[in-house]
Amino acid sequence: MEENRARETAGILTEALPYIQRFAGTTVVIKYGGNAMDSEALQNSFARDVVLMKAVGINPVVVHGGGPQIGELLERLGKESTFVQGMRVTDSETMDVVQMVLGGLVNKQIVNLIHRNGGRAVGLTGKDGELIRARQMTLASPEAEGGERDPALQEPEILDIGHVGEVVDIDVRVLEMVIDSDFIPVIAPIGVDEAGISYNINADLVAGRIAEVLKAEKLILLTNVAGLKDGNDQVLTGLTAERVEQLIDDGTIHGGMLPKIRCALEAVQKGVHFAHIIDGRVAHAVLLEILTDQGVGTLITRSQGSMS
Repeated sequence: MEENRARETAGILTEALPYIQRFAGTTVVIKYGGNAMDSEALQNSFARDVVLMKAVGINPVVVHGGGPQIGELLERLGKESTFVQGMRVTDSETMDVVQMVLGGLVNKQIVNLIHRNGGRAVGLTGKDGELIRARQMTLASPEAEGGERDPALQEPEILDIGHVGEVVDIDVRVLEMVIDSDFIPVIAPIGVDEAGISYNINADLVAGRIAEVLKAEKLILLTNVAGLKDGNDQVLTGLTAERVEQLIDDGTIHGGMLPKIRCALEAVQKGVHFAHIIDGRVAHAVLLEILTDQGVGTLITRSQGSMS
């Protein structure tokens, strides 16, 4: 029994070796959230994944979400959460809660989790070193996108959803300093504008932009599903940017998966070599995707020739 287990372990290490050699010295940006945050076992498997990556010379950068935790605290405070087109309406009071939860509670929990699993991490928000320069996101009303509208209105109606932002610029100097050390950066997706006003930004979008400016080898988006599936419920992988565009056009990619796919697609179109959408409910999903032949999700790349 022990001999069989030793052989199995040796086989796993042998399979991982060429991937370790290939990706040593590269940067991998990981968006961490969803089900991967929900259980202690999955939390620890994720932490051990990023600690091992750092130990073998791969540079992980973690960007985390925390929507459910924000919602829970708002509910405890007696404040109702309102969403418009999937975005949380964020007034000043809600933004205070967002900063407490993302920049404080969740960020430090992840940092501590990495420490407990043998690594070293530094928690950051986009306000540190003006890492994430943001501006307010505005949404056009559904009527402005093609529905019936009051003919008296000459301009599309713009919806103000408060302190919800989009990325204007990423200043990577503080990130590069952390990456070049023995520490793993853990980033809360909070940005700031020129006036010092804070904004809550979608973590997928922040991860994608950081991957772009760092010229990352990989962008990994952890999700609550097995990956992108076709009409027969089979996971699609090895997709080129062109193929992804086709799947969007024919409706295969729709609903909640669409913004994640667009984020991944934009990243590879702007220089990230590979984007992965993987199942955060699988233990050690990150290592399985990076260091094994099979992987556990959907791979997107720029062209057929750059597949791996």
